[in-house]
Amino acid sequence: MSTSGVPSVDEIVKSGIPVFGGEPVRRKPNRRKKAVPYGLASSGVLWLLVFFVLPSFYMLYVSLSSGLLGTQQFTWQWSNYTSQITEFQSQLIRSLYYATVVTALTLVVAYPLAYWIAFYGGRRKNTYLLLLLLPFFVSFIIRTVEWSFILADNGFVLGTLKNWGLLPKSFKVLSTATAVIAGMAYNFLPFTALPVYVALERIDPKLLEAGKDLYANPATVFRKVIWPLSLPGVFAAFLLTFVPAVGDYVNSALLGGLHTTMIGQIIQSRYLNLDYPRGAALSFLLMAVLLIGGIAYAKALGTEDVLETAAR
Repeated sequence: MSTSGVPSVDEIVKSGIPVFGGEPVRRKPNRRKKAVPYGLASSGVLWLLVFFVLPSFYMLYVSLSSGLLGTQQFTWQWSNYTSQITEFQSQLIRSLYYATVVTALTLVVAYPLAYWIAFYGGRRKNTYLLLLLLPFFVSFIIRTVEWSFILADNGFVLGTLKNWGLLPKSFKVLSTATAVIAGMAYNFLPFTALPVYVALERIDPKLLEAGKDLYANPATVFRKVIWPLSLPGVFAAFLLTFVPAVGDYVNSALLGGLHTTMIGQIIQSRYLNLDYPRGAALSFLLMAVLLIGGIAYAKALGTEDVLETAAR
């Protein structure tokens, strides 16, 4: 109702009162607008259906088969799962342990780095990000092989330190868990740094100034403002680092030894030996463990709070 007490044209139209003796004017729902979100999501849904859902069902089908490739038959072979869990339990636990340590290490290194670039990088933020990503323009395999040369027992690093008497002759890094974890942490560092940087870079500097105006010390500002607002980046960094680290087999194969075998190497050997049913069973088990772990992590962290913070 307008200030003069006379209804406006829009109010008359919305009320359905006939205008000029005609039928009530009714606005039809815009179906095109309602269909837009579904249209935008259709390509992504189709992609997931073709390249994730269908292959997952096929992998489940293969995992319940028996026999080698070319002679396998679907026989509801549930023993493929029980036998693989019993036989390779230690490799699965080792993979989860290595991935947890790698994720923690990369977060400890990447968070201060991303924090400094986000808040103190100034106009050179893009340059610093490029320097961070520059080594990763080289192939994953080549970088890992180079690490094997660097960490060799008589390489130019350890060999030089041994010649100087700073290390004993029996000291070695290759074929140990330290070498595998170090190589994985180096290779997956950008997967941790970039999501954390994006979350930190989106924080409004005025919020930090407001915390200082309220006489909060830097530690309190970080604990009460910066850390909660960066949780979406931490959550994404965990997923992007932990998930590929669990299934990694390149670092453990090139930098590790017999006592550092990971579940990814076992899966690779199954497929190379044409034992697709048990290889698929191991793959499905690993995927199930990661899904359960990811859901538990999201519940512990508080996914709703994280998504709400990200939306803000």
